[in-house]
Amino acid sequence: MVRWEPETRERLREAALDLYLANGYDDTTVTQIAQSVGVTERTFFRHFSDKREVIFGGSDLLQQEFSSGVAEAPEGSPLDMVAHAVLGSSYFPEERRPWSRRRQALITSHPELKERELNKMATLAGVLAQALRARGITEPAATLAAESGVTVFRLAFEEWVADGSTRTLAEIERGLFAALRGL
Repeated sequence: MVRWEPETRERLREAALDLYLANGYDDTTVTQIAQSVGVTERTFFRHFSDKREVIFGGSDLLQQEFSSGVAEAPEGSPLDMVAHAVLGSSYFPEERRPWSRRRQALITSHPELKERELNKMATLAGVLAQALRARGITEPAATLAAESGVTVFRLAFEEWVADGSTRTLAEIERGLFAALRGL
């Protein structure tokens, strides 16, 4: 086994997604993932707590980015602050779209992963609501704006990863925020 190679974490992520899509999530083991890139299980566990984290790792960074976006937003309505945070996110650059498409296909095909994704969205809404409350926004406005913003983010992401989609995530989000404001 190779003791160390650069970008091991990324190679493990790629290999895991390839194996999950080829063999099924449930039928892929950590051992198979590690062996496919020439490392040990121990190395895998240095990078990820379990095989789900390969596709869900980084959620904390997105939460932090959204929270900071609300904190830095100019004064305005709660929805405007959330829109500032969502639109200001750089977490999903265009070069991540192919991997994100494959990841979404996996999540859509597996009930346990769908549930995990829904929990991630709920946590993200909670983080946004807390950031709004820290800015002095009271309930129910904080939760309504946060939940609405996460809905916009989720719908935009689904469109962004759809086959044939060419618009940027931010373009899609702007359109959906405009539609929401028009309701």
